[in-house]
Amino acid sequence: MGKIGSPKELQSYREGLAKKRSDSKKVVAVCCGTGCNASGARKVAAAFAEEIEKQGLGKQVELRPTGCHGFCERGTLVLMHPEETLYQRVKPEDVPEIVTKTVAKGEVLEKHLYDDPVTGEKHVKEQEIPFYKHQNRQILGKNGAIDPTKIDDYIALGGYGALAKALAMGPERVLDEVKRANVRGRGGGGFPAGRKWETCRNAKADKRYVICNADEGDPGAFMDRSVLEGNPHAVIEGMIIGAYTVGSDEGYVYVRHEYPLAVERLGIALEQAREKGFLGKDILGTGFSFDVKINRGGGAFVCGESTALMTSIEGKVGEPRAKHIHTVVAGLWGKPTNLNNVETWANIPLVIDKGADWYTSIGTKGSPGTKIFSLVGKVNNTGLVEAPMGMTLRQIIFDIGGGIPKGGKFKAVQTGGPSGGCLPAEKLDIPVDFDTLVEQGSMMGSGGMIVMDDKTCMVDVAKYFLNFLKFESCGKCTTCREGTRRLHELVTEITEGRGTLETIALIEELAETVKEGSLCALGTTAVNPVRSTLEFFREEYLAHVKEKRCPAGVCKALITYEITDACTGCMVCAKRCPEGVIKGEKKMKHVIDTKKCIKCGICRDVCKFEAVRVF
Repeated sequence: MGKIGSPKELQSYREGLAKKRSDSKKVVAVCCGTGCNASGARKVAAAFAEEIEKQGLGKQVELRPTGCHGFCERGTLVLMHPEETLYQRVKPEDVPEIVTKTVAKGEVLEKHLYDDPVTGEKHVKEQEIPFYKHQNRQILGKNGAIDPTKIDDYIALGGYGALAKALAMGPERVLDEVKRANVRGRGGGGFPAGRKWETCRNAKADKRYVICNADEGDPGAFMDRSVLEGNPHAVIEGMIIGAYTVGSDEGYVYVRHEYPLAVERLGIALEQAREKGFLGKDILGTGFSFDVKINRGGGAFVCGESTALMTSIEGKVGEPRAKHIHTVVAGLWGKPTNLNNVETWANIPLVIDKGADWYTSIGTKGSPGTKIFSLVGKVNNTGLVEAPMGMTLRQIIFDIGGGIPKGGKFKAVQTGGPSGGCLPAEKLDIPVDFDTLVEQGSMMGSGGMIVMDDKTCMVDVAKYFLNFLKFESCGKCTTCREGTRRLHELVTEITEGRGTLETIALIEELAETVKEGSLCALGTTAVNPVRSTLEFFREEYLAHVKEKRCPAGVCKALITYEITDACTGCMVCAKRCPEGVIKGEKKMKHVIDTKKCIKCGICRDVCKFEAVRVF
C-alpha cells in the first residue's frame, strides 16, 4: 500500500499486517545492532539466509535482522519466535546446526544457551534470563521484534496508532495527557516535557521548530544510538505528535557523525514514513504538515547542550549561550524550539496510546516510566538495561547485571556520564530516579552507568573524566576552559605522588568556582567526579598524598610489581611481558626487574595463580 490517507485506512492496513504476521512463519531474529555487528552479526545473518534457503525453509521461516537486543556482552544474539528461544555468542559456523536442529525440528542446543556465571544454570527463553527477567522493556522491547528498515513491522505492532489517536484528540488534549503523565526529559536534566511543550506552544511566533537531540557523547553510553538503530519509527512518531501539539511544521534530528548505522536506518525510516503519509503534507488527511531533516554533528560533546546544538544546526561553532531567554521561546534561528532527546520522544507514543494513568503506574510519583541505562564496567552482564524508575542501584547492578566478575567486590558506580558522581557501596539501596540521584551527589544524566570494583582507583577515575572534559570544553567561558584543565593538573599531581594536603584543599576550592562560574551544564557538572570521589573516597586521596601509596594498585608512579612464592614457573608472564623484564627458569619462581618494569599490569592480568603482587 502506498500513502495512507486517513486513520481508518491506517487501522485497516494494520489489521491486515497483523493477521499476516500472526498467521505466518517461524522467525529467526538476529541482532544486527552495532554491538553485535562488531561480533560478526552480519555474517551470522548472511549464513542464516543461505542455510534457510539451502534447506528449503524459506516459506516456513522468516529471517529478521533487528536492532540491539540489549545483552551486548553475549553477542551475536539470535532470538527465535514464537518459542522465544535465545541463543548467544552465535558464530557463522554454528548456523547450519541451528537451522537443522532448532529451527526445523525444535531441538534446543544447550551449548548456545545463556549460562549464569554465578549459578551455572542454563536458560532457554529470553525472559528466563535474569538480565531480561528483571527489566521492564517498554522502549527496547520492540527492538528484537521488528526489522528497523521495514515500516510495516512497526505498523503491525501498533505503530503510528498513537499519532492517529493524537490527531483525533487535538493538541490541547495531547498536551494535557503528556503533562498528566509527567514525562521527564531523559536527556539529563529531567525537566517535565509537558511544561516545555506548553511554553513553546504559547510563545508568540510565526514559526516553531522541533528537535531530537541524538548527540550522545558520554563515554560508555549508547542508549540513543540503539533506539535509533532498532526502532527509529518510535522516535519519529513521537516527534510528529510533539510537532502537532506545539504547532511546528519542521523538525531536525541532530545525530552524531560517529553513528553511521543509526543515521542510515533513520534515513530509511524517514523516507518510508513520507511514502506512507506520516510525514509531509496533509498527514492522514488532517491538514497537518510536518517533516524532519537529519543534521549530523561533528562529535563535540558540548553540542549535546541545547543552545550549542542549535547554534551548530545554524552552521556556526557549537558554543552554548546564556539562557536568560529559554530556547522554547527563542531557540533555533530565534524561533520557539522544542528539544527533547531520543528516549523522551520514544516515550510519547506510549503515553498517547496507553494513557497517562498507565504511564504513571510505572516508576515513582516524581519520576514515572522507565529509563534506559548503558550498564558497563566491572559487571558480569554488560549492555542496555531498561528499568522502571525507582529500582535500586543494587537491583540494577546485581539482579540485572549479575554482580561483579570473578566474585570481585563492588566499590562504586558512576551514574550520569562523565559529569556524574561516583556513589559508594553504602548507596546501593537508593532508588534510581531523577531527584534521589541529585540528592546523593550524582545525577541521572542520559543514563550512563559505569560499575567499578575494588581494583579501581577513585583518584584515577576523577583524573580520567577531568581529562575528557577539559578537551570537550568549548572554551567560551574562562572558568570552564581553565578550571577543568587546572583541576586535571592538580589531580594528576596526586596520582603521581606530588600532591599534598594543600592540593586537596585547592581542588575543593577550585571545583566550587568552576561549578558556580560556568555558563553551561558541561562546566557546572564537570566537577562532580572529583567532588563525589573526595566526599565518598577521601581516604584514597589521603593515602596518595600522605603515604604516597595507591591502595588500588593503579597509579604507576606509586606502585611496584613483585612476583610472590605462589609462582609456579609456568612462564606465561615472561612470554607476555612487552619489555621482557621478567626472568626465571621453567617451574621456578620468576623475578621482575623493577627498574625496567613499565607497570603495564599484563603480568598480573595473565597470571592464573595470583602470584603477582602490587604494593
